Amino acid sequence: MKIVDYRITRMQFARDRKIGDSQVGTSEVQIAALELIGPGQVVGLGFVQSLFHSLPAEDEIDRIFREEAWPALAGQDVGGLVHRVAVTRGGKTRRMSLPFEEAIQQACWDLFAKFVGQPLWRLLGGSGEPVSVYASGLDFHLSDEQFTALFSTAAGLGFRAFKIKVGHPDLDRDIHRLGLLKHTVGSGATVMIDANEAWSPRQTLHSLERMRKAGHDIFWVEDPTQRNDFVGLKLIRHAIGPTFLNSGEYLDVHGKRRLLESEATDMLNVHGQITDVMRIGWLAAELGFPVTLGNTFLEVGVNLAIALPEVAWLEYSFQNFEHLVEQPYALRDGKIWGSDSPGHGLVLSEIARKAHHCPQLVAATDLPAAPPQIHLGNRLRPV
Repeated sequence: MKIVDYRITRMQFARDRKIGDSQVGTSEVQIAALELIGPGQVVGLGFVQSLFHSLPAEDEIDRIFREEAWPALAGQDVGGLVHRVAVTRGGKTRRMSLPFEEAIQQACWDLFAKFVGQPLWRLLGGSGEPVSVYASGLDFHLSDEQFTALFSTAAGLGFRAFKIKVGHPDLDRDIHRLGLLKHTVGSGATVMIDANEAWSPRQTLHSLERMRKAGHDIFWVEDPTQRNDFVGLKLIRHAIGPTFLNSGEYLDVHGKRRLLESEATDMLNVHGQITDVMRIGWLAAELGFPVTLGNTFLEVGVNLAIALPEVAWLEYSFQNFEHLVEQPYALRDGKIWGSDSPGHGLVLSEIARKAHHCPQLVAATDLPAAPPQIHLGNRLRPV
């Protein structure tokens, strides 16, 4: 199937809460839906997401895409594109001016899977078994009351594993949040923490020891220190006792390979471009490292999680995007399923396209209120 056209829809709306971690935070959504179109108006969908910087006007997004991305896509066979691996050579290989790369991968794989009539997870080699999912709050900037309400909701929806943001300058605040979580979801829950590189290796060990003494068993610590400090990460891995080290989120394929070869993590955290994730996921399996799927837009990463051989968990972070598509992925009893439809299964809602279409940048003060969160009960998979 050849790519014959494309469509870009810029959308912007307020979030229902401020999300973020020890380093960053944001209260609005700025995304662009990228639809690559094949013969017969078959559409492959991807999402361009700019978390902490404004997307330009839709005309400018289109201009940049047409100049930087479209020449390599127009008229190309999508089956060849999804498997193509480019060698880095000088200035011709560089990131695009806007973050199109992941959206292009999503749209191309969606289109290719539709062409062969298979769900994406099956095309990638998956058996269809669901994946364990954990509730991630992106909660660093929430008040205690907001924090408790979020995780109480998650527990009520059947989640039994929870990840919170840590890395506050006052470690007592992190320990306080762990206490709130235990009180909210119960002492038998699986608890992960994510420091987003806030600590040094020694701070990591000190923080985990303080947390254990306060009565908190931590299943994994995620990205505790700088991503390229493989020596420090390896030191942490061998000194943290029963807690696992989960790292790699911020590294490209080359960096992830170095992380694995350095034996500087227990688990490899991946998300991003589908082809790259599959490549590094296969290597991780070959080397015996479990893989965890971090945040992907609308949990499209479930297709990769089902297909890769060593995936333990997928992240669900309550970002209130479900209204953007006709049918989100099914969730039940702490598990997530892929779609049985050809492609990745996500189809842009025409209602959402009209409601959130913002061709020009809108000031945060002028954005409408966030749409109501779709209750996850609407996503239950039939028994």
